Amino acid sequence: FQRCVGMDAMNSLHSTTFEIGEKHGTDYHKRFLEFVKMMQKENFVIGGAMTDPKGDRSKGPSEQEDPDLFTRIVKTDENGVYVSGAKAHQTGCINSHWIILMPTIRLTEADKDWAIVGAIPADAKGVTYIYGRQSCDTRSMEEGDIDDGNAKFGGQEALIILDNVFIPWDKVFMNGEYEFASMLVERFTCYHRRSYVCKTGLGDVLIGAAATIADYNGVPKVSHIKDKIIEMTHLNETIFAAGIASSHQGQKMKSGVFLNDDMLAQVCKHNVTRFPYEISRLAQDIAGGLVVTLPSEKDFR
Repeated sequence: FQRCVGMDAMNSLHSTTFEIGEKHGTDYHKRFLEFVKMMQKENFVIGGAMTDPKGDRSKGPSEQEDPDLFTRIVKTDENGVYVSGAKAHQTGCINSHWIILMPTIRLTEADKDWAIVGAIPADAKGVTYIYGRQSCDTRSMEEGDIDDGNAKFGGQEALIILDNVFIPWDKVFMNGEYEFASMLVERFTCYHRRSYVCKTGLGDVLIGAAATIADYNGVPKVSHIKDKIIEMTHLNETIFAAGIASSHQGQKMKSGVFLNDDMLAQVCKHNVTRFPYEISRLAQDIAGGLVVTLPSEKDFR
């Protein structure tokens, strides 16, 4: 589950660390490649941590009243750096082995202490996870398995608090090169917004479930039911098409990896912010009140 964020982080860091090295003569790219080899050999899952709490959105990191509203370097020694701050909306972080910390916005020279990219084990000292809740959590804790959802591979979110977390030098891939922060953010979001094509898999399941309920209700051939299933399929495949097209239009970067088309990636993401909700609404139209009022397995028993 949830390998896409780590994959997007690795792809964007591959080209960004290469180009930092071109300008500043750093060995970040070499360090990064060694890290990738370790991740591949051990088959580790990586969480990509980019989103900071941000605070006052009109101000940069160095202008905030609380400097920890963006993840920053608080101390440096001969062994590495120590960082503090937080990362919000971290889907999949609990079941990741490693976390890659990255800047979240364009930075200025005054923000150099916030220009940090580094990899940490998910259970590193100083890391605290505040686990998110979802509306049907308690049902999955009851006896039976009907309400478990995806019991073995289900998604979850958390807020990550970082309190003087140590990153050794060999796991540091940016350290003060603030002018490359926006490049990293833009490339990461380009990959990640194309990755949202995965939502079409969920859409396929929902469309299939809606069609099955129409069969149960004895109305699979009623015209307005067929129209709704066709519309659900059209919306779902439109998301898929934008993601695939973005990849197809990819360009090779200096480091050797490919970067997918930025505009089509943004369109894919824009579709994902709209179409799954409409697909869900149509599924509820077809299924009726059972979707939201069905008793749990425990209630039936």
